[in-house]
Amino acid sequence: MKTTMHRRELLACAAATAAWGVVAQARAEEKEPITLFNGRDLEGWTGVLADENVKAADVWSVLDGVLVCKGKPSGYLKTEREDFHDYMLSLEWRFPAGSKGGNSGVLVHATTPRTLGIWPKSMEAQLNHGHAGDIWVIGTTCKIDNAAERVKDRRHFNLTDDSEKPIGEWNKYEIHCSADNLTIMVNGVLVNHVSACSVTKGAIALQSEGAEIHFRNIRLWPLK
Repeated sequence: MKTTMHRRELLACAAATAAWGVVAQARAEEKEPITLFNGRDLEGWTGVLADENVKAADVWSVLDGVLVCKGKPSGYLKTEREDFHDYMLSLEWRFPAGSKGGNSGVLVHATTPRTLGIWPKSMEAQLNHGHAGDIWVIGTTCKIDNAAERVKDRRHFNLTDDSEKPIGEWNKYEIHCSADNLTIMVNGVLVNHVSACSVTKGAIALQSEGAEIHFRNIRLWPLK
């Protein structure tokens, strides 16, 4: 259904791709990225869970340089720093081999806690298996091309659902936040772009949302 894009979507993608070139140049000029996950422990992160009797360490752990999330109870692991803005965020994720995949997401511009259930006010870059790159608004708003066909309630559909690798293999997410624009690439493929985001600064968070999921190489490049 999504393999054929509308002309306006193609034009929007072309514009986003041009913006992406600026980001790539900014990355090249940076000596070192900001490493958000050190591969050893949860330094720089704090857990927020729906069940306050559960410790973050019971949900999130580190094994051989990989950040492992059990997926239950629902909640998120967020950066202690809460003022990230204008950046390229890169990370890798996978669902464990032999599993059916499941749900998770990356929250950017996270601010007010418990805006929607356990979730903070934010923009969610979806990681639900088969739908990576959808954008869900959580107490926020944005604009997307061809909204009549690509928006349903809080969900802003991506342009392709075939950019993910099979379960068990690592995928790469690149999330570009520039001013009030949000652009997402999955495994090098441009899959979504929204503008006029009502939030442009905040913490970064990883969701625990029912399924085991693994993360690694979580790094951020500030944009000049």
